[in-house]
Amino acid sequence: MTSTTQPPTLNIAIIGGGPAGLMAAEVLSQAGVQVELYDGMPSVGRKFLLAGVGGMNITHSEAFPAFLSRYGERTPNIAPLLRAFGANELCEWIHGLGIDTFVGSSGRVFPTDMKAAPLLRAWLKRLREAGVAIHTRHRWLGWNPDGSLRIASPEGEKSLKPDATLLALGGGSWSRLGSDGAWMLPLEQRGVALAPLQPSNCGFDVAAWSDLMISKFAGAPLKNIAIGLNDDVPRLGECVITATGLEGSLIYALSAAIREAINQHGHATIHLDLLPGRPVDKILQALNKPRGSRSMAKHLHSQLGIDGVKAALLRELTSADCFADMARLAQAIKALPVTLVKTRPLDEAISSAGGVTFEALDERLMLKQLPGVFCAGEMLDWEAPTGGYLLTACFASGRAAGSGMLGFLNG
Repeated sequence: MTSTTQPPTLNIAIIGGGPAGLMAAEVLSQAGVQVELYDGMPSVGRKFLLAGVGGMNITHSEAFPAFLSRYGERTPNIAPLLRAFGANELCEWIHGLGIDTFVGSSGRVFPTDMKAAPLLRAWLKRLREAGVAIHTRHRWLGWNPDGSLRIASPEGEKSLKPDATLLALGGGSWSRLGSDGAWMLPLEQRGVALAPLQPSNCGFDVAAWSDLMISKFAGAPLKNIAIGLNDDVPRLGECVITATGLEGSLIYALSAAIREAINQHGHATIHLDLLPGRPVDKILQALNKPRGSRSMAKHLHSQLGIDGVKAALLRELTSADCFADMARLAQAIKALPVTLVKTRPLDEAISSAGGVTFEALDERLMLKQLPGVFCAGEMLDWEAPTGGYLLTACFASGRAAGSGMLGFLNG
């Protein structure tokens, strides 16, 4: 009579219940692995839900080469993740949850109802049905001397010894939603190579606005403009005047380059094109038309449609001599210099740069210093603009880490 022994049940700990952690949990649970997911907040997916306020931009429809270029210097590291699970695969996955999508006029992809909550509910239902156990209010504190995980829970501190661990703890922005960067210290203590966390997709401060700019125009949108930095082709879009400087989608798109210029030189000078649809010679021609007894403010309004916040910026950032010289004024309208001196605080940023460097990871996203410990999501050292690029790479890295963990467990 022969006896058979059952293979041991493998157990995985995933720390962090954002898109990366949940996607890894799906990959592992579908392969029959028992997954225990821990999140420090009262519920999972909190930053994901916040990203859906005003419209859940899940990914982008642009061609893959252009899509890939959005990841800057980390493009070579992100490329294999997106080749395995890019925008098309993400959309198919969403459709598998019963959620339809559509492509907006800007090329951005949204769920049909524009909301994140129904998608997250359907996803969590599928994960729980697959056996994923989700433990909320369980915060990772690092490791015990014996290598076990330290988890603070409502019942007190626990020690866990899973067969493999995924850290998917987010970046350093929006700490109230759980992404506070506290994981940096225990990883640093274990010798993991880290890049400092920095704001990304963030606003910037000028040295100082005048009282008039702050009192009358803080919060005012700057629409139909272009912004150039260095010798790059100016980008079209819009941004917002704040009490301390500038923020908004056009600033966010340039935030990595602006931040690095400030890091290197202590400041960055951008140039605003207030009339991107008009060449400078046509602007000069309009300015040179007789204005009679009209004020310069009325002349700018009648000839060029410049008034309100655009007119205020011209006054704020040029001298009186410039308004007496139409050629100089025309040049200022096309390239108004704004000197930015620092980023807004990290916790105000939409996302963060820095974190676990790709050089600290192998091709499976496992830490070289800590075999069996994997990392994914925004805690990795990459950044991308808003527009669906952030979420897509978080999903893709979670899927890659889940597959990497399966390979490790089977290895």
